[in-house]
Amino acid sequence: MKLLRTIALDPSDTFVFDVPAQPGDWAVSGAFRFCNRDAAKLSGKDRSAFRSGFLGVQSWGWSTLVQIVPATEGDRRTLVELLAKQLVERFGAPDLATARLAAEEEVAFAQSLCTHPISALIAVHRSASNGEVRESFRRLQLREGQRHGKAFSFMEVEDDTEPDKDLNLANMSEEPSRR
Repeated sequence: MKLLRTIALDPSDTFVFDVPAQPGDWAVSGAFRFCNRDAAKLSGKDRSAFRSGFLGVQSWGWSTLVQIVPATEGDRRTLVELLAKQLVERFGAPDLATARLAAEEEVAFAQSLCTHPISALIAVHRSASNGEVRESFRRLQLREGQRHGKAFSFMEVEDDTEPDKDLNLANMSEEPSRR
């Protein structure tokens, strides 16, 4: 069995979302968090969460990426129970039995996204049109032999020369003129 866990390849989620998910948190789509909100009126970090966030179930925070991980039936039961409790405590579900049914559906949907190999990363894009929310998911493929690391890396150059004060970035793509 496979499930989704949040993953943070860099600190960007701490800037993008009001509440970032903790790395390694069990995850579900989380689109239900926007069911009583007008997506067209969302702005800022709420809009970012709507458009590209997976819900970390324990932290109740958002993650841009999730990773497909191996899981046991016990992990699945734990996830369903945790989500059901969160639905009662944070989302106003009337009781645990009702919340458990909704949690089962959410977890089943998360499992349906796990058709790719273990360790694959998944991203979501949500949009709203005519009152209907649409979700599309894509797998981010690593190059052969590459492992998950930082989303961005920087190179330090020793003995760098002085920067060119006449450098014009806007013109860098143009062909050099011939004299």
